[in-house]
Amino acid sequence: MKNLKDKVAVITGGNSGIGYAAAKRLRENGATVIITGRRKEAIEKAATELEVKGMVADQSRLTDIEDLAEKVGEQFGKVDILLVNAGITKFSSIEHIEESLFDEVMNVNFKGAYFTLSRFIPLLNNEASVIMLSSTSATISPQSASVYAASKAAINAVVKIAALELAPRKIRVNAVSPGPIATEIMDKIGLNDALEDQLLQSVPMRRMGSTEEVASMVHYLASEEASFLTGANFLVDGGQSI
Repeated sequence: MKNLKDKVAVITGGNSGIGYAAAKRLRENGATVIITGRRKEAIEKAATELEVKGMVADQSRLTDIEDLAEKVGEQFGKVDILLVNAGITKFSSIEHIEESLFDEVMNVNFKGAYFTLSRFIPLLNNEASVIMLSSTSATISPQSASVYAASKAAINAVVKIAALELAPRKIRVNAVSPGPIATEIMDKIGLNDALEDQLLQSVPMRRMGSTEEVASMVHYLASEEASFLTGANFLVDGGQSI
């Protein structure tokens, strides 16, 4: 099932979390996988563990994105699967937000994701699959996450338009929106027992999801079994967005 033999997959932010799990899943199912990230040591370590190709690129920098696309084109030719996964999470109330935080989040989560898609379009094979990582934050409107939520809502809008623009080439473009997922990002944002308890109250299934569960959706959308799906947003959130 879902055999990806002879497919070339590029995954941004592939050295940890959902990107790492997706890279593992796609490689195990036959794809040639390239992962990217900002930190050289982290990318090299993950690439060795996963037995995939690692390339250093900062998604917030257009020059890095263009260099990455050029290198992938030179070394691998065309791309069949593009997972735009790299992103950051930062919090602030609207009243007290600093311009620097706004720019940091938007530069990675929206501008970077947008131009990654843009610059990789010429490399995509006909009938390729593009998957943009969004978030349930674009749906549930969490307090203190206005910029993060806005960056993901913008991604959702782009997914629909990209799906229309690329449909003549039979290229599918979809979003995957995880809810609370157990990753190292949760530790970085200071998740403690009390906050975790509060978070789980918002999830009908009363648990956090796993990176493997999100990777399973990515794998499905990357496969030919999802050949009639495009312009959609798939919520992997235990019912949080209901």
